[in-house]
Amino acid sequence: MSRLLLLALLGSTALAAPAIAQPKTLDAKPPVVIAHRGASGYLPDHTLEGYKRAIEMGADFIEPDLVSTKDRHLIARHEPMLGGTTDVADRAEFASRKRKLNVDGVETEDWFAGDFTLAEIKTLRARQPLAERDQSFNGEFQIPTFQEVIELAKAESQRTGRTIGIAPEIKHSTFHGALGLAMEDRVVAALKAAGWTDKAAPVVIQSFETANLKYLNTIIDVRLSQLVDGDTIDAEGKNSGDAPYVRPYDFVVTGDTRTNNDLLTAEGLKEVATYADIISPWKPYLIPSVAIDANSDGKPDDVNGDGKMDERDKALGTPTDVVKNAHAAGLAVHTWTFRSEPRRLNATYKGDPATEYRAFFEIGVDGVFSDFTDHAVAARKTMMD
Repeated sequence: MSRLLLLALLGSTALAAPAIAQPKTLDAKPPVVIAHRGASGYLPDHTLEGYKRAIEMGADFIEPDLVSTKDRHLIARHEPMLGGTTDVADRAEFASRKRKLNVDGVETEDWFAGDFTLAEIKTLRARQPLAERDQSFNGEFQIPTFQEVIELAKAESQRTGRTIGIAPEIKHSTFHGALGLAMEDRVVAALKAAGWTDKAAPVVIQSFETANLKYLNTIIDVRLSQLVDGDTIDAEGKNSGDAPYVRPYDFVVTGDTRTNNDLLTAEGLKEVATYADIISPWKPYLIPSVAIDANSDGKPDDVNGDGKMDERDKALGTPTDVVKNAHAAGLAVHTWTFRSEPRRLNATYKGDPATEYRAFFEIGVDGVFSDFTDHAVAARKTMMD
């Protein structure tokens, strides 16, 4: 029997360990739970209702991805493209707005937030982008502004008696800048107006690009997080993604040939620590999922025989040194995205989302982005009991 199959059947040694008496996080505190786009496993992404649901489930932070309208308002959408997350395609009055733009090197045809005023955006309604999830709330919720998200976090902090943080992500900085809609100064202005300007503030600004984080580091003292993207994992569990996932897009436009993998070397992490407080890589950079080849024919096996190749046909690989090296550089580590659907859990986890959280808590991650806040909070509680 192959080593990979044994891993899948038996699970890793870390998963069988007793409760963690002392978290292995950078600050020795329990890892934070960040509500990825809100309660996105249950409600449409990036809605006030979704953020509030996640807070009620115990989220420490809510995550608004930020894009810009034509009249320079910041709104919460996963991408500047609106087609997948709103009802814009059903709105005849906006049919002519659909067009093609280059988004981080990829020609994309859609409706773009930068072609709409805030008043027009407010007439749209949010939709659940994943067909496998509950579609019954489609059409019910508005698209919120960044200011509304800030106000919600403050109100919920007062209501619950605990601090609710926000983790705004500046989406496609270079893209927005080229349209004359750069967001960085507007994000800072909103945070300053909220009284959130230093490391103690309940704020983490995120970006997949580097140049804007370096700029932000010179104009505000809140925590900054360098996101590290990825898309395709090869049979050995390594990131093999192409554009736009292979390197930060600001590297592309400046001719910097370094890749996302380079950011996660010991030296790369030391450089990130000169301008950011947190490194936030895709999960496989920390613990890869490796294809199972039980018959040693050189081809990945369809382990569950369902005719599809997904995470259920992979096993948990050996943790990398990224968390250790990041902590040595003084960086906290947040990772993403935890999702509870069976097809998203590799064979080692045996269909149990809590087991996946446990694997990452064991290696010392400081925060997890989850579509299912309630599952993440429950797993953390079990870990600490």
